[in-house]
Amino acid sequence: MAMTRDSLVLYLVTDTALCGEQGVLNTVTAAVRGGVSFVQLRDKAATTQARTDLARALKRALVGTGIPLVINDDLAAAVAADIDGVHIGQDDIAPAQARAQLGPAKLVGLSCQTVAQVREADPSVVDYLGLGTVFATATKADHAPAIGLPGLAALAAASPVPTVAIGGLKQAHCAEVLGAGCDGMAVVSAICGQPDPFQAAASLRTTLEVHR
Repeated sequence: MAMTRDSLVLYLVTDTALCGEQGVLNTVTAAVRGGVSFVQLRDKAATTQARTDLARALKRALVGTGIPLVINDDLAAAVAADIDGVHIGQDDIAPAQARAQLGPAKLVGLSCQTVAQVREADPSVVDYLGLGTVFATATKADHAPAIGLPGLAALAAASPVPTVAIGGLKQAHCAEVLGAGCDGMAVVSAICGQPDPFQAAASLRTTLEVHR
């Protein structure tokens, strides 16, 4: 799938526990109607088969929307479900290996925490960067130290590819994230686990559009 900078405006990272009884599929479906522009399936506790099954269900739900769907760190599930690609961290499979296995038509996203990591990103291999953790967050216990908004701006300025900020971000941060030079904002708890994911996404998207 072709990805543009606009694809990253409101990037949803799923959290199965936070979605609770609403479930990931229902949460994503509602959030996409509300304005989510990109979906990353993340469930570190699930098996590859469970992630594959959920990725297939999400892919069906996203048919016709043009919204990219990637999976966190599980290349086998991404291939089996034939979704748009993967998002990997610094300690996961190397981006070049992911690209070699996925082929040229799929997406590879990479998390970066330092300017050095950003500069090492090869734009012929990586489609976009996830920058952060911006603020400390409870949804990812093993995240790197928070870089704050000044750190985010430094990373965004060094990036050779489109960028999305992640880490403890809420509606109040929309203007600051875009002002730091990122193309969009990734959220987890600001949508997952909210009583009305549609409204949560719609409110975030409206605010982001004001500041673009």
